Amino acid sequence: MIIHETQVAPEWVDYNGHMNDAAYARVFSQACEALIDQIGLDEAGREHYGYTIYTLETHLCYRREAHQGQPLSVDLTLLDSDAKRLHVFFAMFDDEDNLLASSEQMLMGMEQGSGRPSAFPEPVASSVAKLPQANKDLWPELAGRTIGIRR
Repeated sequence: MIIHETQVAPEWVDYNGHMNDAAYARVFSQACEALIDQIGLDEAGREHYGYTIYTLETHLCYRREAHQGQPLSVDLTLLDSDAKRLHVFFAMFDDEDNLLASSEQMLMGMEQGSGRPSAFPEPVASSVAKLPQANKDLWPELAGRTIGIRR
């Protein structure tokens, strides 16, 4: 499911002539915001429910360079969820469908008044249930990785 589309802005290009690491994180953050809007927690939804989403953890993997003006699309896969958390996987592609980067994230639903984790409001939970979810055996190759020096 394509959740976000953009293109590489000139200010995202670094001294190597391609998109810098912070810009990849920015695009994935924008994709996360698009997801949050889609499940009913846009500005109006956050105000109505007194509820928001926090990012608990992110794991970025860089695969290919992106260059100024290059179109980007970000695909979403829901890896897992429970009453208050989303484990999501975003994959960034160029216009030739080459994988540029991925971002695996753990998101937590939070009650704004208390600042404490809380179950998704029912309409939000219903929207989450409609997201494309991958069976654990069919997770993207880069999902579930740990970082470390292989020995």
